[in-house]
Order: sequence, then C-alpha cells, then structure tokens
Amino acid sequence: MGSCCSCFKSHSSQERETEMTDQNLPNPSFQFIISRKMSSPSVTISGLTVKGEGLALVDVSMEQDAAYWEWHVTAEDGKISSGDDDEDFFNNDSALKFGVATKKNREFYSAIANMSEHDDDVNVDDGTKLMRGIPNVQDGDTIGVAVQQCDLPMVQFLLNGEPMHEIAISRFRGMVFPSVCVKEGFTVKFVWDEDEFKEMSPHVRFGPLIPERGLI
Repeated sequence: MGSCCSCFKSHSSQERETEMTDQNLPNPSFQFIISRKMSSPSVTISGLTVKGEGLALVDVSMEQDAAYWEWHVTAEDGKISSGDDDEDFFNNDSALKFGVATKKNREFYSAIANMSEHDDDVNVDDGTKLMRGIPNVQDGDTIGVAVQQCDLPMVQFLLNGEPMHEIAISRFRGMVFPSVCVKEGFTVKFVWDEDEFKEMSPHVRFGPLIPERGLI
C-alpha cells in the first residue's frame, strides 16, 4: 500500500510540473498581426507586412524583461531611403523609423491630421518618440530591435547584425508595442520567430517576443 501511494504522489507531482511548464509557453494558436486599429490609415497591411506611408504597430505589447525581433526590408526598384549628412542624420524625415510606440487609436491619427492641416509649423507628436530613423536602408536589409525593461530600460538597434549604439534609446516607461514608420517604395515584414531571424540578437538574454495574451 505504501509503495502504491508513493507512486501515485510521484505521478501527480509530475503532472503539476508539466502544467506549470506549459503555463510559461506561448499559446501556439496565437497569431501575431500588425494592428489595423493602432496603425495609420495611410498604410497598407497584409499579414505581418506593411507598406505605404505612416506608422504601424504590432498588436502585442512588450511584457518580457528583454526581447528581440526583426524587420525585413524590401525596396521597389532598388530604392534607398535617403538621409542627409547633417547633425540630425538619424532623425531625417525621409528615413524609415523603427522601435516601439505607445498604444495608438483612430483619434490619435485624426488629431495629427487636423493639426497638420491648420499649422504646418506646429511641432506635432507623430508617435515616433521611441523610434529612430535608419538612413540609407536598402532592399534586403534587416533591422534588429532589442528591448530590455529590467535594470535600465533601453531600445537598441542593429543594421544587418551591426549594433548602432549611437541611436540607442534609454529610460522609457509604460506599455509599448513593436512599431515601424514606413515610407513609399518600401515594404517591411515583422519577424518574431527566431527560426526566421537573419541575424543574431545582441545577447542571449534577448529572446524572441512572446505574446502576453498568448500566455495561459
């Protein structure tokens, strides 16, 4: 009897451990999408790709201590995003921008449009405060984004695997979402699956993005 009881307890313990492990895994049925509701009306969304002109947000908030994802760039007819040789090189308006953004809605984009129509000189918050422009992006380029929230919150950028330390963003707060600001002539694809990564993350602690809503 004692032996049987011991076996029963061992089996139950194993089941509990399996359940706890499963709770830490993303829901396999969850599908990442680029949010139509949180993105600019001027962009065209198809699955995980976006093109057009404006801001687009992925419909998954950053909940992990550290995560890494990529944007794969396709350019029409060998187009290159421009950049000027001045002190504001990385914030050039004609460059594609990458990073994170706070939650957006239709009212946000309507407000931007209204302010721009009434005063061209007004400094409008276009939602890219936590993003950086990457000049001279070409067809086939990979933009890596590594975000950490523990210790010192930071957003790091990599171009084809090469860190761009000079444009890293530090000390941000609040709920943020992976984001891109696209320009005409470019199509970018959000890549979260590490099997599809073209480059390595800057450190082992930066794992692939896990959807918070996909956790049990």
